[in-house]
Amino acid sequence: MTGSRRPRRGNAAHRIYSVVVFVVLASLDNVAIGLVPPLYGPISGALGVPQRMLGLVTAVSFLVSAVAAVGWAYVGDRTNRKPLLMVGTLVWAAGTGGSALATGFPTFLAAQLVAAVGLGAVGSVGFSVVTDLISPRRRGLVMSFWGLSQGVGTLAGTLTGGLLGAADWRRPFLLLTVVGLAATVAYLLTYDIRRGQSEPELAGAIDAGVEYDYRITRADLPRILGRRTNRWLILQGLTAQAAFGSLVWLPVLFAERAEGQGYSAATAVVVGSVFATLFQLGGVFSIVGGLAGDALQRRTPRGRALVAAVGVLAALPFYLVLFFVPIRIDVPDGGGTGAVVGAVLASVVTEPTIGLSLLTALVALALTSANSPNWFALIADVNPPEHRGTVYSLGNLVNGVGRAAGNGLVGAVFHSLRAAFPPPLNYAVGLAAFQLFFIPTGLMYWLASRTSPHDIEAVRDLLHDRADRPRTG
Repeated sequence: MTGSRRPRRGNAAHRIYSVVVFVVLASLDNVAIGLVPPLYGPISGALGVPQRMLGLVTAVSFLVSAVAAVGWAYVGDRTNRKPLLMVGTLVWAAGTGGSALATGFPTFLAAQLVAAVGLGAVGSVGFSVVTDLISPRRRGLVMSFWGLSQGVGTLAGTLTGGLLGAADWRRPFLLLTVVGLAATVAYLLTYDIRRGQSEPELAGAIDAGVEYDYRITRADLPRILGRRTNRWLILQGLTAQAAFGSLVWLPVLFAERAEGQGYSAATAVVVGSVFATLFQLGGVFSIVGGLAGDALQRRTPRGRALVAAVGVLAALPFYLVLFFVPIRIDVPDGGGTGAVVGAVLASVVTEPTIGLSLLTALVALALTSANSPNWFALIADVNPPEHRGTVYSLGNLVNGVGRAAGNGLVGAVFHSLRAAFPPPLNYAVGLAAFQLFFIPTGLMYWLASRTSPHDIEAVRDLLHDRADRPRTG
């Protein structure tokens, strides 16, 4: 730290606005991700390719976004973060607009990959910024809103794609492009959040105007991977996201069930999107997971990791029930979108199997949602401020590999299972098999609970030392 002086902090209203902007706009990358799967059918017909090719586009986009995020995050941990977020937002908006204008599969693929590069900036750089606004005591709670915003983004993408794109698949992409341009303007009005300003160990020095000027260097990378908790937090994403990545096919599962009951393809797309959206509402309980992590962390430094481990493992049987509970769909075939949506919502009350499916899904999502806020908070707890964006991006890279594998391979699994299990049963069996990846995920969180106390204490000692002995110059 150096004795250079800067204004201490933005006023309360400006800080709140900045938090809201970063959290809400972080959901947009998941809107973009969730937009395509409900429209696999219409897009494949328009571009003349099988649906599994579009599944591979989504899988490759996950991977490209995750790789790009490492570069964005490393630069963000060294420089001013606001311009990077603005540039990244403009890039993904351009790619989303290009997707809407694509007339062939190669053009659509190229546009999706451009969007993926820009999306890599939003999560990784935004995460680094948000952790500098949150004290360790409330990290789980605030990070639950960060994670929830991304879950809401996925739901919004699923719903927007299925409803707005049922008649014309290009319209949702054009709408999201406009939203991306508006997001760039919103970023302009946020203030430059100071690195390390939320850390209790640095509070006195920063309030006195001392600048925390430590930045990541290439020599730090071995130290990052040398922290044992980082290794478990990064590796768990490989198996967790293989399971989560397969769930983007939920709209297809329920659309196939609708078609199997005799409904037209257009009606089935709407039905699948609405069911998938309803069944993912359990993600709102990530707030409970974040609160539980904060509460247990105050009692034991193993708390956050233990909450995540229990949640992931306990959710597994509920997912298995969800995929196999038979449901009877009663909606007006060929009716307007509003009529179909209304009929689906009414069936939650009037049709017992749908009510049971919804309850099962809510419990499953509520349990697994404990993963997200505690993962975010643990990364901040066991790493100094100048490493967090990079560690997040490395974890996100492994997440992207796992999610790409889950999303891409499950499509091939569905196809191979078709001979033994006719649709929609092949989708149910394939999805159930992929949820078994949650078992090693839970075990890795338990291992992280054993290593995190030492790593948390080491970071606190480091920050205390830097605050007590500022650098000169």
